[in-house]
Order: sequence, then structure tokens, then C-alpha cells
Amino acid sequence: MPGSLIRDHIAFDRLLPRLRRIAVLGIKPESRADRPAHIVPAYLHRAGYEIVPVPVYYPDVAEILGRRVYRTVAEIPGRVDVVDVFRKPDDLLPHLDDLIAARPRLVWMQTGIRHDDFAARLLAAGIDVVQDECLMVEHRRWRSSR
Repeated sequence: MPGSLIRDHIAFDRLLPRLRRIAVLGIKPESRADRPAHIVPAYLHRAGYEIVPVPVYYPDVAEILGRRVYRTVAEIPGRVDVVDVFRKPDDLLPHLDDLIAARPRLVWMQTGIRHDDFAARLLAAGIDVVQDECLMVEHRRWRSSR
């Protein structure tokens, strides 16, 4: 069964309460705490989500936000609800096989990240997709509307 392309606040509002475990592909370590790829997962961690760091660079970093670092999403033990993606659109396709192998419920591409072919392949694999939206902004909006 193909995944769904999720585009509106009503759908986000249905999703957010069901998400607990978030792998962050492209997360930045504490040494780069001023970058969105650290600010957003740090916010989500403070909001009570389990963050699983998957940095692309920083090979010497073993922990981010007090959590063990994994080098691919597929090597994370257990189910991942969502993969929050902080990668440039041109850098997404090399991660496709890893994401399909991991089978998260949802791949969420942050603000400014859109790649229709990448999204179509995830959808065909049965993975829901959000493109070009900030998970932190949507969480704040959802939380304030409850």
C-alpha cells in the first residue's frame, strides 16, 4: 500500500500525538547548537520525544543530546516513528535505500527541503512523507491549539 503525501495542518494534527521516536538524519552536535539541525531536535527532546541522532558528518561524535549516535537509520534498533531530515535536496537520494530498509512510518523533510522523485519513491515503498515543513513549528502550533 503506498504512503501518503501529508500537506495540511489537519493531517499534521492527527500525526503529531502518535509520534514518539524521532530519528534525526543530518543532526548537528552540541558544538553546532546554533544550527537548525540542532535547535529543532533539541526542542523536540525537551518536548518529550525520544530523539535518535543520525549525523551525516562528525565521525568522532558518539552522543548528541545525551543519546547514542547511529550512522544509518536502518541500524537503529526498534521502530522509528519519523525520520526528520536535515539534508539538502541534492543530497537526499543516497539515503533512499537506508530509509526504505528502516521503514519508518513517516519521513519529514524540514523547511526548504523538497525532492519530488525522492518523495515518490518513499511513497511507493509505503512510507508517508512531509516536504518543506518545520516539525518544530508544527509541533508548537499543534500544542498551542490543544
